[in-house]
Amino acid sequence: MLRLDHLAISAERLADGVAVIERLLGVPMAGGGQHPAMGTHNRLLSLGDLYLEVIAVDPDATPPGRPRWFDLDRFSGPPRLTTWIVATDDIDTALTAGPPGWGAPMQLARGDYRWQMAVPGDGRLPFDGTCPALIRWQGALHPAPALPDHGLRLHRLTVSHPQAPALQAALALDDPRVTFTPGPPDLRAVIDTPKGPVPLP
Repeated sequence: MLRLDHLAISAERLADGVAVIERLLGVPMAGGGQHPAMGTHNRLLSLGDLYLEVIAVDPDATPPGRPRWFDLDRFSGPPRLTTWIVATDDIDTALTAGPPGWGAPMQLARGDYRWQMAVPGDGRLPFDGTCPALIRWQGALHPAPALPDHGLRLHRLTVSHPQAPALQAALALDDPRVTFTPGPPDLRAVIDTPKGPVPLP
């Protein structure tokens, strides 16, 4: 069974993405760090049982020698929601049952966190990037409980794609916060904050 794990805001520069999210949601981001295997870095924000990350290419990192995850090598423009991530306890079975082109598992680490992520060979997720990335956390540690809780929660994630019903069927994700709708490829999320709902860029 798949479960919603976190959302990713891509940015050309990490500091720019962090500034946009902090200004929009009114709280500071925390945690995060470097991903040496991918040449990226991030900062995090609690959404209760989930978290929001801002991620960007790390200009000080050694290039990974392969396409980066989340299609970051081709990202340009203002910081915006580009990826959502679902978790599984059995990544091999999930990949077999899931959409073609979901990727191959990579062993990754950041600090004390250990996980496997299915990364497509070209960095591009299926369904024009609207398919979620797939993760399997290893051990009991997960970033969400370690982050300061400012009362932010995911209200809704809308996944739009011309083949949205096929994507929904392939994932079999049971989460009332996630809706699939036919339309141009797009991801939209709304965050509940103490001051009311706020759409992510």
